[in-house]
Amino acid sequence: MKPTAAPGTTALRPVVSEPGALVHSAADRRLASEHWLMATCPASGHERIRAEWQENKVALLPLGTLFSAVRIPGRLIFATALTEDFEEVDAFLDDALKGGPVICDPSSRRYYALVPASMARTWHKAADEWRAKSDVEVLGSGTYLGVPRLDLTEFDPQGHVSYWSVPMASAAALCAPLTVARLIAAGQHATPDDSR
Repeated sequence: MKPTAAPGTTALRPVVSEPGALVHSAADRRLASEHWLMATCPASGHERIRAEWQENKVALLPLGTLFSAVRIPGRLIFATALTEDFEEVDAFLDDALKGGPVICDPSSRRYYALVPASMARTWHKAADEWRAKSDVEVLGSGTYLGVPRLDLTEFDPQGHVSYWSVPMASAAALCAPLTVARLIAAGQHATPDDSR
């Protein structure tokens, strides 16, 4: 189930601590995640990223250094989740991808699972099959992704702005490639007559 928060704030996945473990606040984890995302660019680009987040709510970040992304058409996600309700799909993805971060672009009805940078290289055969069969694309080096501010975690029916369908729990916490592959396989199975 998707975490809830008071209006104007955003809840991150709770951290379960063990004896002797250091626990960081949600604000600390959000700041660390923001800095980690900005590290995809040289320090000279950090002001541009902050300005884009402030003005447009979304900043273009290069893929293939710290992370890559798997672009999944909404029809595959909706068929697997058995709903097109954004809030229900968000909860489904949180569970299916075990809390791995996902960006939703509601205007194009696409989802972007953030994965390790190496996935674009190591999963290239599967990626070729996904692209040919279902228009799934593994985006890596040489590609930019519109990444929303970390506080945008809910679908806005008025603005249709990209948001975190599954928020980034902490810096460098990404979706496991095998888990994403299983989600894609389930989506393909749920849409067997898929002709794009």
